Amino acid sequence: MKSLTLLSPARDLEVAKAAIQAGADAVYIGAPRFGAREAASNPIEDIATLVTYAHTYGVQVLVTLNTLLHPDETDDAFAIALQLHAIGIDALIVQDLDFAGRLFRELPDLRLHASTQCDNRTPEQVARLRDMGFKRAVLARELSIDEIRAIHNAVPDIELEAFVHGALCVSYSGRCYMSEVLMGRSANRGCCAQMCRMQYDLLDADMNEIPDDDGKPIHQRYLLSLQDLDRSAHLAELVDAGVTTFKIEGRLKDAAYVTNITAYYRQKLDQWFNNHINDKTVHTDFVPNPQKTFHRSATDYFLHGRTRPMANWQTPKSTGEYIGEVLEARGNILRVRLLPDVTLHNGDGLTFGDEGFSVNGVEGNSIKINKSVTLHVSSNTPLFRNLDIEFLKSLHAERRIPVDIVFSETANGFCLHFGDRQREFVYPKEPARNPEKALETIKTQLTKLGDTPYIAREVQINCPPYFIPISILNEWRRQMTK
Repeated sequence: MKSLTLLSPARDLEVAKAAIQAGADAVYIGAPRFGAREAASNPIEDIATLVTYAHTYGVQVLVTLNTLLHPDETDDAFAIALQLHAIGIDALIVQDLDFAGRLFRELPDLRLHASTQCDNRTPEQVARLRDMGFKRAVLARELSIDEIRAIHNAVPDIELEAFVHGALCVSYSGRCYMSEVLMGRSANRGCCAQMCRMQYDLLDADMNEIPDDDGKPIHQRYLLSLQDLDRSAHLAELVDAGVTTFKIEGRLKDAAYVTNITAYYRQKLDQWFNNHINDKTVHTDFVPNPQKTFHRSATDYFLHGRTRPMANWQTPKSTGEYIGEVLEARGNILRVRLLPDVTLHNGDGLTFGDEGFSVNGVEGNSIKINKSVTLHVSSNTPLFRNLDIEFLKSLHAERRIPVDIVFSETANGFCLHFGDRQREFVYPKEPARNPEKALETIKTQLTKLGDTPYIAREVQINCPPYFIPISILNEWRRQMTK
């Protein structure tokens, strides 16, 4: 089986670092301009810092430069591509095929990936991209598992990347023109007005309101607000169909969301496929749970045909996790029945329907909310928690790179192998008065890696016990890990 890649989003440098610590094999981040997210652009200096940081962990950095460009913008975009190439990014994600042609001609060693906005949904389109020189196609979210397999079978010599988690655009392949037509803000150039998250009426040709299944008019509901994508239960199917990169959407999401979702899919992949592509060790202080951070319910979308429900007509907001029922509302007091394993804390966020509140008092089966309101709820109204304060406090992930350490002597001193690095140190050899303690000291000091990205896996000392001061050993270790 080919190596699998978990690709996480990065709004900025700090979110990228959080994704890496949580176990991402690659991160994607916006260029200074033309990155299809106006609020998630990043200076070249930050991306250069990220490249150094990520490559230490064997993680790839992909940069989005994936808007359609106006003719007078191509030179500026090309100048950015030159800078990104110079700092060592691993690939550039683009949509504009005319611009891509220039990159292929003038920067032939820069790896290009075809953005999902290229409408990568047929074998013919993906083959065309392959023939142009693209190394990877980011598939349309709307494809079924059979359609993905058909593309892979027809074009097996191009990598396939598929979205597995995050927000969904109601327009095909993310190519939305509604925002631009109605608000003058082009979603394809990073300025989406989120028209799909607004309320609408559903009318027939005679402008009469159409009733729902309960006979109520479909009036001022969120008819276009799709639930979030969650294909965590279908990773094996995607691999079998030819997908090798699993993409998490969310270049506007914060570090908490990216940490939680990355750790969730990292554990899924490692558990199911024993996928240690980067020989990583990731420790988390929490149990990853997609419902604990931004969550609009979940759908696998068209993966197995048109499955329902795909949208949530009640709210476009994060609903979070189901925790029980509202039994009664009086002023700013809710009487509730919580699930047995649920404990609420001050500061937790609660929702039911389209109402949202934060807790500032919890006692028994009653909750005091943070404002005085008049609520109208029926008995047994579902209650959700979309902000779990204690969970957010626990969100810490730490990643280490396992290395083998070999310490041996040379004619003029000593040699230290640290993973794939090797360095010789000139130093006098003084036999140790206490051989056992000397060997223990060498091993202990060389494996003190707590303030570095590394963790010692195996240590070999292939020389007689010599006396070497702790300060010297620490300096040698520092030089090997900096």
